[in-house]
Amino acid sequence: MDFRAEHLGLAAMDPFALKDWYMRVLGASVVAELSQSPPAWLLELPGGFWIEIYSADSPGARGNRVSGWRHLALRVQNIEAAQARLKQAGVEFPEPIKPAGGAGQILFFSDPEGNLLHLVERPDGWPRKR
Repeated sequence: MDFRAEHLGLAAMDPFALKDWYMRVLGASVVAELSQSPPAWLLELPGGFWIEIYSADSPGARGNRVSGWRHLALRVQNIEAAQARLKQAGVEFPEPIKPAGGAGQILFFSDPEGNLLHLVERPDGWPRKR
């Protein structure tokens, strides 16, 4: 069987505002409008990863150690340059750049609804295939 990840679902209290934030701040584009009522979209991030944004029934638990999917890692070539660009778009970073597990550096931030994302910069050729 051949499995490939297609998209990550992201339930939002204000899906219109969250869709607009991902488009404005992260450069996402709409792949498809899935529904008008309740609203839902598939967005494509630069690099080809898809996120489905749709209406949430209630706010959920937050934090990197709560069970379930916890963050979306966005790989970048230069973490400092990516941080500067996101700061210009109004993104705040609660912690400094830190070492990444395995190799490289990471930098956490959140979208307007508190969903956790992080930038990750890895060394060229990482990981080496066995």
